[in-house]
Amino acid sequence: MLNRFSTQTWAKLASLYAGLAYGLYWIPLRALEDAGLPEVLPALMFNLVPMVLVLPLIAWRWRNFVRAPLSFHVTGVLLGLSIVTYTNAFLYTDVVHVLILFYLTPIWGFLLARIVLGELITPIRRLSILLGIGGMLTIFGIDSGIPLPGNVGDWLALTGGILWAIASLRMLMGEQSPVDYALWFFQWNGIAAIAVTLFFFGHGDAVLPDLDVFTGVLPWLIPLALVLIIPAGFAVIYGPTQLNPGIAGILFMVEIGVGTITASVLTDEPFGWRELLGVLMITSAALIEPLRDLYQHRLTRNESEFFDVD
Repeated sequence: MLNRFSTQTWAKLASLYAGLAYGLYWIPLRALEDAGLPEVLPALMFNLVPMVLVLPLIAWRWRNFVRAPLSFHVTGVLLGLSIVTYTNAFLYTDVVHVLILFYLTPIWGFLLARIVLGELITPIRRLSILLGIGGMLTIFGIDSGIPLPGNVGDWLALTGGILWAIASLRMLMGEQSPVDYALWFFQWNGIAAIAVTLFFFGHGDAVLPDLDVFTGVLPWLIPLALVLIIPAGFAVIYGPTQLNPGIAGILFMVEIGVGTITASVLTDEPFGWRELLGVLMITSAALIEPLRDLYQHRLTRNESEFFDVD
């Protein structure tokens, strides 16, 4: 019981870290666009570089992937499509809109876990949902109505969130190692990004930029992938392999706060009392359960020490 609790706690902390890291993802994506990579190419580079960098680890564990069941690869496809739709969404709509619509994920996650696994939505999880959704509506502006998708970027964000919730439930139910899921996560991200790019450039008038544009971003994109993208990728996979997809989605919502604050500082997107209140509500929603678990863990440990007689 104690070991399982410890695993759950680490998974929740990993999910919080992933949310913090992913809240910064829009910055290099916009930087790639500013560097001369149009349309879907920033998302391609953002997913292709980590894919190549983890290939040595794929080669090291290749037997695991060859022997894996079809369901494992289906989950990988869903993960790849989810991240590619998410990263492309930042290029077609506001940062805050992407985060809000993608992070309806906890709703889909809790509903899927209730229907498929029969897990109850506990009072503390209901409170987390209310705080999280309330924070999103506060940031979006409840006076402007329900935040329905209004453009292609909004629809990409919403679709990415639904795909992520489904993939998260499949990882929780799967039997593969979190490491294998994470490594295959990077591969399918890259494959999906390549497929989207080929489709886009095969059905439009867009023109690929010169090779110098691609090579010019590698000196900073490769270190960024090693320091931020790949560690965050492992963290974002580890959480859902151990947690109810709704819980993982709630914890990932800290990304909304990070993304909203950084977007207000680095762009012209607004940040006033409404955004601040929304960020605080969302952060509270993400922290309630892991802080409760840490408190209970500490009580359990103290009781064990008190009754431990040499």
